[in-house]
Amino acid sequence: MRIAALGAGRMGRGIGHVFAYAGYRVDIIDFKARPEDPSANVLAEIAGNLRLLAGFGLVNEAQRAAILGRIRVVSLENAPEALRAADVVFEGVTETLEAKRDALARACRHLRPQAIIASTTSSMLADALAALVTHPERFINAHFLNPAYLIPLVEVSPAKTTAERTFETLKALLESAGKVVVRCAPSPGFIVPRLQAAAMNEAARLVEEGVATPADIDKAVRAGFGPRYTAMGLCEFIDYGGLDILYYASSSMARALDAPRYEPPELIRRLMEQGKRGAREGEGLYDWRGRDLDEYQRELLGRFVALFSYLKLLPPPA
Repeated sequence: MRIAALGAGRMGRGIGHVFAYAGYRVDIIDFKARPEDPSANVLAEIAGNLRLLAGFGLVNEAQRAAILGRIRVVSLENAPEALRAADVVFEGVTETLEAKRDALARACRHLRPQAIIASTTSSMLADALAALVTHPERFINAHFLNPAYLIPLVEVSPAKTTAERTFETLKALLESAGKVVVRCAPSPGFIVPRLQAAAMNEAARLVEEGVATPADIDKAVRAGFGPRYTAMGLCEFIDYGGLDILYYASSSMARALDAPRYEPPELIRRLMEQGKRGAREGEGLYDWRGRDLDEYQRELLGRFVALFSYLKLLPPPA
């Protein structure tokens, strides 16, 4: 399968790195007219990132050379040939509708009808961008988190017109490159940016209100909040503790802080009324029926022990 990254900026370089590292041949297409050839700068940045990984023992010199050898930087002049050969194109041009409309229109003139187009947009909905391409059934959003070559997660968001085979093909491709794929509906902020916006704004409010210093907030995140939600997900934690704890605690906080943003969502209220309060009742956000909760708790404790031991946050006994 031939991969093309449309745009030679940070995202294009990151995607080139990801797939060349996984063994694919990748064309990083510079879609801007420039007086000088950008390939030296593009390859130098990727080579520098590979050197950093080599310092952690992830690649050796022969592998580093082979990875770089699978990447080709293509000028605007030679873009048509590279696009005609592409099976999957990851669009990563400037994050404006005008830039994406122009790039997608020009790319569609040369792409084969069956070539998948995946936008790496961090803010635009798949339904809006799908309207800008020919054969919209082959369009999908694939949101990488920076640095794309290092963070495993890719949030994949099909448009209403996206064919299921497009999602399945892209998911298989990303997973073959070591990525962790989650699916989400077209919605502002996808999953992670929406969660992190809420957390980051709240951290800034804590500073603003004099509740804690930035250093203590970050210490709390590194030693508590972050590891907790690495060992278990947010929805898993809600069910494990019980939806009633979230319901009453967040309702109380909303009143105490006079902050409606803390009020529990209607879904939590509805599940409470139905008696689906989490793991101990067998249902909550997840279906826990038939699961051995004692075994689950042992597994969960093992995750915490492994993580806190690695972070050197688990002290030895006296």
